[in-house]
Amino acid sequence: MAKGRVSKDEWTMAALRALARGGVAAVAVDVLAKELGVTRGSFYWHFENREALLVAALETWERHGTAEVIAAVKEVDDPLARARTLFAEALGDEEIAGLEPALAAQVDHPAVAAVVARVTRARLAFLEEVYTGLDFGPAAARHRALAAYAAYLGWLDLRRTAPDLAPEAQLRDPGSAAALDHLVDMILAPGAPGAPGDPGTGTGAVRE
Repeated sequence: MAKGRVSKDEWTMAALRALARGGVAAVAVDVLAKELGVTRGSFYWHFENREALLVAALETWERHGTAEVIAAVKEVDDPLARARTLFAEALGDEEIAGLEPALAAQVDHPAVAAVVARVTRARLAFLEEVYTGLDFGPAAARHRALAAYAAYLGWLDLRRTAPDLAPEAQLRDPGSAAALDHLVDMILAPGAPGAPGDPGTGTGAVRE
């Protein structure tokens, strides 16, 4: 039977690809069934309705793109190596190109808004933890977490919206490695000891 040939995970990944292509409106059961080579009946084997598929897809993105990445990076003991591992993972190959900018543009949908909020909260909290491990005080760690996350989102948006104007953002471009190294160096640049706005005890000096 057709319903036995396609797993729930295959449906959710197809839904995420559709989200990257055209937002929530692109998550159409008949279109995805055709893409997967199955009948509409296969969909109802796994999901009650389209909204259930959308939620499952978003939760898959949340798990793969945030929870699993954080868990893996936490295994790295050295604080500076942990930070570099995080940014290398975040700025490297995208499992589904353009998905994150596409989701950011769809936060008017309640299901998308809820998951994007959870993901943003978790990522910022972990970035603060990473910077705290680099001896930044609370305020500086928060500010750097915000700046680093903004740089991350902007980099992905450049890949999606300006591939010709900013080719270095594309991983296959000859200049991408140098551009990424420069971005990470900026994100991790040490701060001046006792810098204004940092009431914490950390000096903001990245350990070498």
